Amino acid sequence: MSCGTILLVEDDFNIRSLLKRILSLENYAVLEAPDLNTAYKMLTRENIEVIVCDALLPDGNGIDFTKDIKGSHTTSAEIIIFTAFATIEGGVQSIRNGAFDYIIKGDDNRKLLPLVANAMEKARLQNKVMRLEKQVRQKFGFENIIGQSSQILETIALARKLSEADTGVLLLGETGTGKELFARAIHVSGRRSHHPFVALNCSAISKHLLESEIFGHKAGAFADAVKDRKGLMEIADGGTLFLDEIGEMDMELQAKFLRVLETNEFIKVGDTKSIKVDVRIIAATNTELEEDVKSGKFRKDLFFRLNAFTIDLPALRDRREDIVLIAAYYLDVFAKKSSFPVKTMSQKFMELLKCYSWPGNIRELKNVMERAVILATSPELPADSLPLEIQHPTSSPERRLEFNLNIIEKFHIQRALTYTHGRKARAAKLLGIGLTTLYRKIDEYKLHPEYPGA
Repeated sequence: MSCGTILLVEDDFNIRSLLKRILSLENYAVLEAPDLNTAYKMLTRENIEVIVCDALLPDGNGIDFTKDIKGSHTTSAEIIIFTAFATIEGGVQSIRNGAFDYIIKGDDNRKLLPLVANAMEKARLQNKVMRLEKQVRQKFGFENIIGQSSQILETIALARKLSEADTGVLLLGETGTGKELFARAIHVSGRRSHHPFVALNCSAISKHLLESEIFGHKAGAFADAVKDRKGLMEIADGGTLFLDEIGEMDMELQAKFLRVLETNEFIKVGDTKSIKVDVRIIAATNTELEEDVKSGKFRKDLFFRLNAFTIDLPALRDRREDIVLIAAYYLDVFAKKSSFPVKTMSQKFMELLKCYSWPGNIRELKNVMERAVILATSPELPADSLPLEIQHPTSSPERRLEFNLNIIEKFHIQRALTYTHGRKARAAKLLGIGLTTLYRKIDEYKLHPEYPGA
């Protein structure tokens, strides 16, 4: 097995042949190019990890070649410049242009093999990082946002544009519309993707602890502060801080946060020294911040600062053509975790999904699909595996309460059987009924799935 692939760019045939033999004996796969034009072509065809390049070639020089290759990001290959006419200026410029090293032919031959080994290790580490970054982009990038409606496509297009601008963004939308999903996509698509993405829900933390969570604290700042602690602002330095439900931030903290946006500096709780950071802020809210400004609950100056670039995320009921697409995605996700082979949705199931108002948006749809897959008794999800309020839609957007005892009992027994994987004795015990009663109810409600262990 090869130790890696090396490209030799050298116009002297004898030197090239000697170097190839030396490197081949170390079990490297060695490719040859007599000039830069050939080298460029090979880079487009081959997965090259290290390039050993002469400084002076018939169609150019290795120093400029290094700048071009490193500047275009077309390859993660490391470049070693190999020259017979070494100069201090050439060496300095080579390193500035991104070369791994700059060595002299003849005098530095003994250094070549260790250099190639180190360059190969660095190139492989960079390749691993690039693969991981690609996986992150695939998982959290805009490609992961499902939908074909004009509303969502326009929203994605605006978010893509703002991701390139590296500016603060305010995401507006109802609960469950995917604000954090968009925030992550903006982050991984921008120049800060190599740095941390840190998320905080301002409504999930008590007001007196929120300042410490964001800015950190010094030991002794308050009763429980036994040691210094970094805040999320410091942890996110160089990257992105996503503040969800920013409307829940109290007025005093809003003033301190505004100062951070204006100066890129903050002071930890209990400290006197300011800390400078470079953090992109993406904020989100499901409330009308303008109304909060009018009522005095939110600072006008902070609102105007956050509101420079706003993205309104559409509610799921406003993009009904995307409902079945999103449902199919979650069906696939949860089916892979299920012991039962669920593959598709019935026509009635899909029609009911499209007719429902979805007050909880995508988050609610996700939960509904997980529930349906757990309750599945056939490869096709039937309409009666949906919650009652979706099965029986009303003209009112409010959820309908089901009072029919038989319907409630049927679903409760089905849930217990699913939870126990069809083990009827255990299900009867959980339900607090006799095993004979359970068998009678299964017959009555026609619950005859092929459960494992039944």
